[in-house]
Amino acid sequence: MNNRNGHTETSPSGSNTIRKSKPRWLKKSMPKGGDYQRVTRLLSEAGLHTVCQEAACPNIFECFSKNTATFMILGSSCTRNCRFCNITSNAPTPVDPDEPQRVAETVLKLKLTYVVVTSVTRDDLPDGGASHFAHVIQAIKKAGPRIRVEVLIPDFQGDLKALETVAKAWPDVINHNIETVKNLYARVRPQAQYQRSLDLIRNVTKRFPGRQTKSGIMVGLGETIEELEATFQDMYDHGCNILTVGQYLQPTRTHLSVEKFYSPQEFEQLDRMAREIGFKQVASGPFVRSSYKARELFETPETNICRDKL
Repeated sequence: MNNRNGHTETSPSGSNTIRKSKPRWLKKSMPKGGDYQRVTRLLSEAGLHTVCQEAACPNIFECFSKNTATFMILGSSCTRNCRFCNITSNAPTPVDPDEPQRVAETVLKLKLTYVVVTSVTRDDLPDGGASHFAHVIQAIKKAGPRIRVEVLIPDFQGDLKALETVAKAWPDVINHNIETVKNLYARVRPQAQYQRSLDLIRNVTKRFPGRQTKSGIMVGLGETIEELEATFQDMYDHGCNILTVGQYLQPTRTHLSVEKFYSPQEFEQLDRMAREIGFKQVASGPFVRSSYKARELFETPETNICRDKL
């Protein structure tokens, strides 16, 4: 499987980046049923953001139609500017102290039993927003003690106290995405550090036993199969329990170009590779994102979410 495709790309500031046509397996119907409209309305009324909307997730219609959403707290403006991400990099907004309660109330209105909470990166805050994460987790658990909560957190710039603040609120799953292979970090995630992200996963595993750890990676940015295998091994060795692998899709012409569209069969190969390393809970497929079918991955051992289940 050759993962290096020749491709010409201009700088982000220059636009006119060539965008490859999507293959047939990446073309998805977009139903907008009654449940989709209901979820959209409830989120709007509550003044809440979802990563589904902000990051232009390809699964938004499917998930909203099934009363599922990934709540994005701490505003919609990020203090970092990753070249793959569609979330706005701008001056952050003040932390909203009422947001945890509004999230909890919306969770009850949607009758959710499994909730995913993520955020923009807030390097401007002393704790990176960790205490706000904790308040959201606690509000949801108070509203519904049986509700499972998964958090998808930033790296908190390596601050162990911030990580402890989140972990002590007892989320059921702590997710932090590696996003790409080590050699591409400078180009894809210039404000992040590969080892720092791995250390976060290891610290959750060592300091807070009983919390499941999860991480995800995008493919199609120019990585090699050898680099992917090394990254999977690093994630596993640092204690990652659940792995997600999905296709990178270029949000706009100013973002990084897609170097390769992986076929469904290649995603199956990546699934097998991850399992050979030791992962038991894997979601690998073109439309897989870090929170896609999160409850199934958490609840079902030996989980396999791939082409035939997308």
